[in-house]
Amino acid sequence: MDLVFKALADPTRRSMLDSLRRQDGQTLSMLCAGLSMARQSATQHLQLLQDANLVTVVRRGREKLHYLNPVPIHELQRRWIAAYEEPRLRILDAVKHLAEGSPMKTEIPTYVYVTYIKATAEQVWHALTDADLTAEYWGHANVSDWQPGSTWEHRRTDGSGVVDAGGTILEAVPPTRLVMTFDNSTVTFTVEPSQDIVRLTVTHEKLATKEDLDAISLGWPAVLANLKSLLETGRPLPQAPWEMPA
Repeated sequence: MDLVFKALADPTRRSMLDSLRRQDGQTLSMLCAGLSMARQSATQHLQLLQDANLVTVVRRGREKLHYLNPVPIHELQRRWIAAYEEPRLRILDAVKHLAEGSPMKTEIPTYVYVTYIKATAEQVWHALTDADLTAEYWGHANVSDWQPGSTWEHRRTDGSGVVDAGGTILEAVPPTRLVMTFDNSTVTFTVEPSQDIVRLTVTHEKLATKEDLDAISLGWPAVLANLKSLLETGRPLPQAPWEMPA
């Protein structure tokens, strides 16, 4: 939390976060365009935001795209605001927006989640694409041949064969990159190995509504925590994490 407060204390870094809130997934050049400072100085500010986990970097080819990670700010809000003043502040904020004639933003940002797992890239890829393993940690079996252009199905494991979601495989580069549609949205898994661990980044784009964003913001951390437990201990968590109260 100290790193978050330090990162938010500087107006330049707050400006960067505001810029990413307006348009997520920017390159360093795009972020620098709105700042009156040298590229090296902007890079140092971005590094502090990354250290505080307020910004996540996703590599796409030669580009590094920067995404706003709202989780630390949410934790700050929950720890320092929610318990004291949230209901009253919410009303005052709504009044302020009405008084200024500025409508509430309805833009739905891209969701990015990063976790680190003690496993090989091949083990993570297998866990993402094996129907039996997905059934263990997700509660649904993800069924496909995982070839670009093929369909995939998110099937219930109760024997009913009911498919609750699915889509098309857009890109599959074992064991480091998997892109697929998820109903009307798009999910990208990026697996980056480093010695004995991997960094798994999940990017969920083209969300239709704020409600969709809220749902996946609860769902992805639960699913990936179960995946991490399965790969590191041989078993998923002792109870389904998505069944915990929000």
